Amino acid sequence: MGTVVEALLARVRAARARLAAAVAARDPYAVAVAQDELDDAVRVARGHGLDVDVERADEE
Repeated sequence: MGTVVEALLARVRAARARLAAAVAARDPYAVAVAQDELDDAVRVARGHGLDVDVERADEE
C-alpha cells in the first residue's frame, strides 16, 4: 500500500473516530464538524480511486 493511500485511509479512520466520540458525547456541534470531516475525507479518498466503505475504513 502506498504512502498516499495509507494517509487517506488514516484520515478516514481518524474522522470516524472523532465522529464516534462526538456522538458518544452527545455534542451536536462536534457531530456536525466531525461528519463534515468524514464526508470530505471519503470524498478525497474516492477521488483518488479508493473504494472507501465509510463503515469499514478500519479494515482497508
